[in-house]
Order: sequence, then structure tokens, then C-alpha cells
Amino acid sequence: MGRRKIGWREQAKAQLRAIDQPTALRILHALAHFAATGEGDVKRLQDIEPPEFRLRVGDYRVRFHDNGDTLYITAVKHRREAYR
Repeated sequence: MGRRKIGWREQAKAQLRAIDQPTALRILHALAHFAATGEGDVKRLQDIEPPEFRLRVGDYRVRFHDNGDTLYITAVKHRREAYR
């Protein structure tokens, strides 16, 4: 699968910074693991074009687009807000 780059939307960076540090680090580790191996709790979100995916990390959801060699992170939100 090869190591993929991770791009961040400014809003997603701000959302990550607002999360407590241990949880934010878990999210970053899960993202790095997925980028490197393709492993993780990832699902494609329905009825969204271009295709958008979500990675589940505990109570948080990382929403992103997969552009082949780059994962573009659009949002990092608690599960109760992630799909609004």
C-alpha cells in the first residue's frame, strides 16, 4: 500500500487542537497507522461525492478524502457531531 501523505484542512487542525492531548495523540497514531497500512475502522460515507470516508478512533471520527497517495483530512469531531 505504501506510505501516504496526510493533508489537513485548517478547520480540522483546529478541531484536533481542541481535543485533549492523549486523545489527540491516539487519533494521530490511528491516522498514521491507516496511512501506512490501510488498517483501521474505516467506512465510506454514503451519498457524498466526491467519496468521503471516516476513521473511527474511540468516540471520535476523522473524516477524510482518499486521493490515492494523500489522505485529505476534512474534520475531526466527536461522534455525536461528526455526521451533522
